[in-house]
Amino acid sequence: MPRFAAALLTALLAAPLLVACGGDRDGGVTLHWYVKVEASGSYRQAAQRCSDASAGRYRIELEPLPQTSDDQREQLIRRLAARDRTVDIMGMDVIWTAEFAGAGWLRPWTGARAEQVSAGVLAGPLATARYQGRLWAAPLNSNTQLLWYWKSRTPDPPATWDQVISAAEALPRGRNQVAVQGGRYEGYTVWVNSLLASAGTQLVTDADRPARARAALADAPARRALAVIRRLATSPVADPGLSADTEVDTRQAMLSGAAAFSLNYPEVYAAVRDEAPALLPDLGWTRYPQVVPGQPSRPPLGGINLGISAYSPHPEQAFAAAACLRSAENQQVGAVRGGLPPTIAAGYDDPAVVRAFPFGDLLRASIAAAAPRPATPAYSDVSLAVQQVLHPPASVNPDKDVPELRRTIDDALASKALL
Repeated sequence: MPRFAAALLTALLAAPLLVACGGDRDGGVTLHWYVKVEASGSYRQAAQRCSDASAGRYRIELEPLPQTSDDQREQLIRRLAARDRTVDIMGMDVIWTAEFAGAGWLRPWTGARAEQVSAGVLAGPLATARYQGRLWAAPLNSNTQLLWYWKSRTPDPPATWDQVISAAEALPRGRNQVAVQGGRYEGYTVWVNSLLASAGTQLVTDADRPARARAALADAPARRALAVIRRLATSPVADPGLSADTEVDTRQAMLSGAAAFSLNYPEVYAAVRDEAPALLPDLGWTRYPQVVPGQPSRPPLGGINLGISAYSPHPEQAFAAAACLRSAENQQVGAVRGGLPPTIAAGYDDPAVVRAFPFGDLLRASIAAAAPRPATPAYSDVSLAVQQVLHPPASVNPDKDVPELRRTIDDALASKALL
């Protein structure tokens, strides 16, 4: 083969590899941002804005992940375990930080970069980005649950779980459900974690020290928390399908009128506004219920953090791009277009965000007080232990299940359990 033709063939064969690895294009590099699909388009808009602002230094391409958190995690783990160099930026569920950092799949945020993406961030979301004292991600958006209710049925919102259940039991059948996420999935662990934290205990102690981590579950608070599940699940105000209910089911229960109360994310407000606007004036919201009267609740904490892959060939550009994606301006777009609560505290004072979230002050206070799930690399197994021991909700027996859950979590932390 003539030398020129051989060189041309080599270049043609190499080109797809260069593009696949984020090779130069128009003088800059292409950064691949793996993140779940965001229906409003706010992620895509932020990516374009940051690409334009980089003046040709980089261009961000969205790589869609599956819809469910479990499927997203599985796909990312497969790519990272294979040292996939096409992964530059990852949109991570807040519960993955410890696992991904512990596996060596993330680059830490240090120095000025860490200060930039930590400044003004609410304590809860920032805690989800840390592991063993280091910052491993930039909080992009957050989320928490409120108690949603119909004002015409309950003029004065209840403050405790017992009051919620009692108020519902006093309402007519068919209009009195208390809708919570009781299905066997991560949403159920979220509920359990918040009940335990609200009662004054937690699932795991020394979570970020794998050699010392063990089940916490202080006896009296843990029994009190599980008693809430038991009471609701065996009450006539529980949804007959409680053991399969997800956020979608509990949101629909409010829309249909079957539920008088729902513990859910702000998507409930958006759903009522868009699908049943005539009901919007009747929709009320208040803080997540207390387990112990007078002891502030610890609401759930969700959201997305931005991590930089240890295998990205363009870490400098990836850090710069991630810092841009989580900027105040882009968090405002996410809140207004996508209903994604900001992680930057001052974002809730933005007039556009105030209009998007009429309950913004409550949302900010709830996120600030929220209970992160355990920051352990073994979190996935800990969550499965919760679901194994405490599901279905109607089977919960606090006296029997507290010691059983403690033993199963200890086995999970020691990699002894077959979950």
